[in-house]
Formats: sequence, C-alpha cells, structure tokens
Amino acid sequence: MTPPVLPKASRAARLNPLPKLPIFYDLMGKRILVIGGSEGVAWKAELLAASGGIVRIVAEDPSPELSALIVSAPDQFDLVQRHWQPDDLDGVSVAVADIEDRDETKRFVETARSRGVLVNVIDRPAFCDFQFGSIINRSPVTVAISTDGAAPILAQAIRRRIEAALPLFLGAWAQAAKDFRENLKAIVPTKAGRRRFWEKFVDTAFTMEGDEEQRSSSLKRLALETRDDQAARSKIGEVVIVGAGPGDPELMTLKAMRELQAADIIVYDRLVTPGVLELARREARRIHVGKEGHGASCRQDDINALIVDLALAGHRVVRLKGGDPSIFARTGEEVGACQDAGVPVRIVPGVTTASAAAASLGGSLTHRDHAQRVQFVTAHDRHGDLPEELNLGALADPQTTTVVYMGRRTASKLAARLIKSGLPSDTPVAAVSDVSRPTQEQLQATIFDLAHGATLPGTGPLIIIIGASVRPVHEAASDLVQRSYHPAGAEQPVSGPGQRLPALFSS
Repeated sequence: MTPPVLPKASRAARLNPLPKLPIFYDLMGKRILVIGGSEGVAWKAELLAASGGIVRIVAEDPSPELSALIVSAPDQFDLVQRHWQPDDLDGVSVAVADIEDRDETKRFVETARSRGVLVNVIDRPAFCDFQFGSIINRSPVTVAISTDGAAPILAQAIRRRIEAALPLFLGAWAQAAKDFRENLKAIVPTKAGRRRFWEKFVDTAFTMEGDEEQRSSSLKRLALETRDDQAARSKIGEVVIVGAGPGDPELMTLKAMRELQAADIIVYDRLVTPGVLELARREARRIHVGKEGHGASCRQDDINALIVDLALAGHRVVRLKGGDPSIFARTGEEVGACQDAGVPVRIVPGVTTASAAAASLGGSLTHRDHAQRVQFVTAHDRHGDLPEELNLGALADPQTTTVVYMGRRTASKLAARLIKSGLPSDTPVAAVSDVSRPTQEQLQATIFDLAHGATLPGTGPLIIIIGASVRPVHEAASDLVQRSYHPAGAEQPVSGPGQRLPALFSS
C-alpha cells in the first residue's frame, strides 16, 4: 500500500545555529582526573571539586597555587606526584590536562577517549570534547557564557554585565523555590497555573531580599493568589497583543520579551524578524500568519478567529506584530473579536517604525523651529491605491512632520498631490527601508524628487518622513551624494537632489 503524501510543513527555526551545545553535567560523586601542575590546572581543579567531583591530581611539579589549594581542602583533592599513566584514566568520567608536548597530548586524549572519558586540554580546543565557560554563580542558579573560544575576554565582559544585574540573594530565592515545588503542585494543580505562579515569583525574586521565613511565606501567598486567580478565570486563556518593534531585537521592550517567554502560542506576522522570535520561549508553538501591506496573507477575519479559538481552548496567546500594534496594525479588530468572545485581551506597545527610522538617521520627528506636530498616515487603502479620504490640506502643512506608512506603491502620487495642495517642492523627504535591520537602506530627497519618480530604497517595508524636521540631516548629507536624480520630463530643476545615504547612516 502506498503511504499517503503528506503536505510540506514549514515553520520558523526555533534556534539559530549553535557552535556548541550548552549542557549542565552532574559531577556529584564522579571521579575526575586532572593532569599537570600549573595555575590554570588549579582553577579547573577547584571548579570541578565545587561541582561535587572526586578530584585526583597527577602532577610531577605542582605550582605553589595548586599546592596551596590542596592544603586548604585535603578532603577534596588527592595528589599524586608523578607522570600520568594510562590506568589513571580507569573509572574516570572527566579528565582535564595541561600538557605542552603535542604528541603527548594526542596520546593522552586517545587513551582517555578509548575509555569513554570526556576530555578538556587547557588552551588546546582541537583536543577538547567540552569547554569551560565564563561562570556566574548564584547557586543553585548558574550562568555559563561561551564565545566558542573566539574571544574569552568578551565572555568575561559579558559575565560582568550579567553578574551586575543578578542580585546576590537570587540564589536563596531559587533554593526556596526548589524546596517549594512539591507544595506548589498541591496548591496549584494545573501546569498553566504553575507557569503563572513562576512569572509572579520572578518579580519577587529580583526585587525582595528577605530571610528564609519571609521567602517561605511569600511563596505560599503567591501560590494561593495564583490558585484563586485560576478559579476565577476558569479554563479560558488570554490574548496578549505585543509590539515587536521595527526589527532589531534590542528595540524590544522588557515587557514584550517577558510576554514572549510566557506564551503558549505565538501568532506572528511576516514583519517579525527571526532575531525577535529567538527571544521567545522554546516550547511555544509558533504560527505564521504572514500579514503584510496589501499582499498575500491570511484574511484578518481568519486571524481574529484563530486567536479567539486558541484562547478559548485555554492557551496563552501572544499576537506578535511588527512595530507598535496601535499604529496601522488592525489591532482594534482583534481586540474587538476577543471582547465579543469573552476572551481577556491586553496590549503591550512597541517601538513604532517611525521613531526608529528618525533615530537611525540621527534626527527627530519634531523640531522647535520646523515642526510642532507629527501625523502618521497610511498611503494605501484596501485595494492598494492611495486612500481618497486623505486630508491633503493637513498633510501639506509645512509646520508638520508627516510619516507615511506602507507608501512604496503610491509615494509618487501622494507627493504630487501634496505639492498641488501647497507643500513647497523643496520640502525634505527621508525614505527608509528595513528600518533597524542589517539590510536598512535610506534615501534623502525632496518632495519634488518623490513626485517625479525618485527610486525608493530597498525592497522591504518602507517608511517615508516628510517635513522640514528632516532638513538638518538632509543638509548634513549634501556633500555625501552617491546619486542625484534628474527625472526625465521634469518641468523645473530638482531643488534638492535625492541622495542614497552611504553606510555612515546605516543601522
């Protein structure tokens, strides 16, 4: 019987490629062999002993630092002062060596691997089965950082920054939580409820020191609050509409990242970048709905129904949108659908693409001398044409900055109408494609250039900023012209030649 032909499945990758798999290995009670007597060996031996290993050190000439370590903790270390022998590796789980001679290093590694021993040779990555990262210890919380040997100093710098953000009492909270896990299951029986408990717990663990009794009472109180909240919510989940920002993951808000980490299901648009999705909880299911400006995509009604059905099934749904969900993202329709179905819904704002575009150009959307007002407008209707109901008189106000979303197809038509409505033809324009992404491109021009067919940058999502507030950047770039526009058939000279800005202005 011929097996059925299954449809091709596609989904976004949950992880970018990893040079090494970060794992945490339980060494408690296992035999560890350390070869060599250097200071580097002393640090590795101390680390292995702190992880619970039974450490034997074989060294012909122990360094003063290694000798001092052994004297300070004789119960943790066994020193043998001689050259290593193959039978030293019998029954060993992990071996660490500091051997200078390459042939001897190769012999040691082959002997160890033949016995199933994991090997690390100090400063010899080609001979290592594993590597030591830069470690932050808030036991039982442990953070390890690796650059795959490319830049150890960078790993140390990252460690210092993370360590500064982790309070010293965090480990005590983690231990209290570990001790409380069985009690939590009895108080909050559902997995969804327990996940909400842990979300509340995180806020407490980072902000309140407390003693052992206070930690215990706080955990019990949080569990009871979570149980009561679950009873009130019944089995209905919720929808959280989250702004992903313009594309750069570093422009995500802390609240948005926390929602991604708490999601059961993420329903996301085409404009959400892989780097943003990388911040999400690994176990979360991801559904791509492909929304984009007047292009192939899921119908909005289908998206509304999808997020409602998922929430009614008890899931915590994050509806992830590029930019800020309150600006031209049809968020109102999704909120309305949730409210009509009795589904709890919240909105987490994001950095709108207009702000990020202005920042990437080193400019501002307002200026005391040039623009006291900002207006956002979409330049296409549901049919992909320029909306007929646009207030061209307001858009042509020279004291206003106008930001045009989704205007790639209609930019020339809009610019011509603005000039006809009284906007000076030398009004500066900045067009930015793929804002905040490595592929960002931008164009400095005038509204006249735009009306007469100036080539817009890139092929991705485009923001057009019109107004005198763009002028400082436009004038600063006047000596950096890469290409000028002289449109065929123009009735007058281009008053401000269009320029594609060089890499100096790239994000």
